[in-house]
Amino acid sequence: MTLSRVGAGQDAIGQLSCFRADFYDCLTGRADALFELTDALLCADAPVKTLVGLALAPEHRRGHGALYGGLNQGRIEVARLRRALASVVLPRAVDGRLVLAVDVSPWLRPDAATSDARSFCHTYGRGENKHLMIPGWPCSWIVALETGRSSWTAPLDAVRLRPGDDLAAVTAEQVRNLVSRLITAGQWRDGDPLIWIVVDAGYDVMRLSYLLRDLPVELLGRLRSDRVMRRPAPPHVYDPKGGRPPRHGSEFIFKDTRTWGAPDAETKTATTRYGTAHARGWDRLHPELQQRSAWRDHPGKLPVIEGTVIRLQVDHLPSGGDPKPVWLWWSRSAADSEDVDRAWQAFLRRSDIEHFFRMIKQTLGWTAPKLRDPHAADNWTWLIIAAYTQLRLARHLAIDLRRPWERPVAANRLTPARVRRGFRHLHAKIPTPAGVPKPSRPGPGRPPGSKNRHPAERYDVGLLLVTGALHRRPTHHKSDTKPRRTG
Repeated sequence: MTLSRVGAGQDAIGQLSCFRADFYDCLTGRADALFELTDALLCADAPVKTLVGLALAPEHRRGHGALYGGLNQGRIEVARLRRALASVVLPRAVDGRLVLAVDVSPWLRPDAATSDARSFCHTYGRGENKHLMIPGWPCSWIVALETGRSSWTAPLDAVRLRPGDDLAAVTAEQVRNLVSRLITAGQWRDGDPLIWIVVDAGYDVMRLSYLLRDLPVELLGRLRSDRVMRRPAPPHVYDPKGGRPPRHGSEFIFKDTRTWGAPDAETKTATTRYGTAHARGWDRLHPELQQRSAWRDHPGKLPVIEGTVIRLQVDHLPSGGDPKPVWLWWSRSAADSEDVDRAWQAFLRRSDIEHFFRMIKQTLGWTAPKLRDPHAADNWTWLIIAAYTQLRLARHLAIDLRRPWERPVAANRLTPARVRRGFRHLHAKIPTPAGVPKPSRPGPGRPPGSKNRHPAERYDVGLLLVTGALHRRPTHHKSDTKPRRTG
């Protein structure tokens, strides 16, 4: 082992130990129980299927009662933990900029009638690939993306959406607070490239761009293929008949090639997975907003939110299916071919957040516990974030304990699940701030034969979606294929 490798390993151990100490300081109630629960989550031999099963891990030196007591009565100083997450080393793009992905993932609780603050969550792929609305706790996540083909991300924030929340408003406030913490931690300074925020088609990327227009960020999001955008208004010409000057130019219909015109930027890139990627960009396109829905209470004239529309077409998909064009809207104007090329590649990296969701659900068991109190669910969510962050900091220290049927990979290419297999060996080399448990006796519990005279309160599922709209069948399920001319 070279001296540089030894120095890098010692530096990684120092960063991991420092984060563990900061994480322990964020636990202000039942700190030892919560910290050892996180260690058990990291060192368990198999994917987490039940919460009580973690009490059998050697790293959890307390009983199962302390496990549930820590989640139900424990307290986490979330603001301090968020600052600690923003201070660790974050992945960056090739040009040094931060690329953040935002998405909502649900914790489905369809049969939890005694759990409060549930909303209808949109799911796909359940029940013969149907779109279903299932009660649960939707959670808005923000992660930092890496470059290249990788399943690693850096989770930075999570907010549980409440019934009736405006998704765009909550996301804008969440991004605003995160960017403020990143600037305070020195992750972004004046003169650095602007931070990219990448979202999928479920977000109103134009409205988010307007709400975050005063921050050093650029929004990049996918649009539906039935959208209609507008070009800038033509120069005003005096008309003796009078009349109001137009605010919008000609239409740009995604499904009508006759309205496109010549692109302002164009690029063709050879890829190993998709063949040739052909991207074209049209500058200064904006939606035609209407005084309704989210813009109903907007004071004064509705804004004209201009940006670059990008159409990406590839030769083939890795699965062999028929590739469909992907439409993107970017809040930057006057983008050249190199900018367009970097933009669509950054959007494709957004799929890494899906690997993150799969990891925390199938391996770390984020949605496995049957918790009743939303406060306990929030505590468990932050323990998941702290555990995944420790895995990311230990990715260059873990030993590859691969199964006989798995292919060997380089040490710097281990997946989060394979890093977790070797975390128990690493756990013995790093300090643990949790105190030794004191001997105690279990409580008497409810006397045998007695009845529960205090049944749990039951709650109805929120009648509003997280977007603030009533629960209706999604518009993209209807047979109407008319272009959407309003934003």
